[in-house]
Amino acid sequence: MSIVYSPTKALLDVPTHYCPGCTHGIIHKLVGEVIEELGILHKTIGVASVGCSVLAYDYFACDMFQSAHGRAPAVATGIKRANPDKVVFTYQGDGDLIAIGTGEVVHAAARGENIVTIFVNNCIYGMTGGQMAPTSLAGQVTETSPYGRDVNTQGYPIRVAEMISTLEGACYVERVSVDNIANLTKAKKAIKKAFDNSIQGLGYSFIEVLSTCPTNWGLAPVEALKWLRENMIPYYPLGVKKELKGGHR
Repeated sequence: MSIVYSPTKALLDVPTHYCPGCTHGIIHKLVGEVIEELGILHKTIGVASVGCSVLAYDYFACDMFQSAHGRAPAVATGIKRANPDKVVFTYQGDGDLIAIGTGEVVHAAARGENIVTIFVNNCIYGMTGGQMAPTSLAGQVTETSPYGRDVNTQGYPIRVAEMISTLEGACYVERVSVDNIANLTKAKKAIKKAFDNSIQGLGYSFIEVLSTCPTNWGLAPVEALKWLRENMIPYYPLGVKKELKGGHR
């Protein structure tokens, strides 16, 4: 009997702690498949911030570092500069990357650090209690915005991919989603391009992945996918935001 499918060797064969319908596991799988297909598992190093990066370091089979909340780009910068032959990526959530870690990601991109950032945007602090995040949509109900996000007092949601794309050091920025098979295919292609950029030494690549959080959204898994399509994608449109041919190196 021929084997038609095998789990990626870039992920450990262990149960995850994610809630039913959470798409973190899907994103892990895509990143793992890309690492394996590019043949870089032996030289890849991932950095996951405590909190919003969940327990990614328990699931990837490559070397993993845990950084303080929001500091993954700074830690990844140090690792890459000390080990220029390695492929380094960060795996971050919205509260981590664009709240406490805003300065870190902005300056890593501005410097054109030769690393990859996988940014998981589920519009809420999914792993630390369901608070309002910088990406929470206008009117969205969270634990800290029980009447809905009021843009007059709490500001507008930040379109992170568009912001990073304005920085000179970023060579590739794309927003993708994992809500259906077609978008999964596009997401994997984008992640693969980002890692290939790093292998070639082209500079900083940033992939924003729209993700679900059924538990904190208070929705069933299928309803959460629908909510993403009807509410997140209109505000956070998918697609390439920046791509420099040849990068900065």
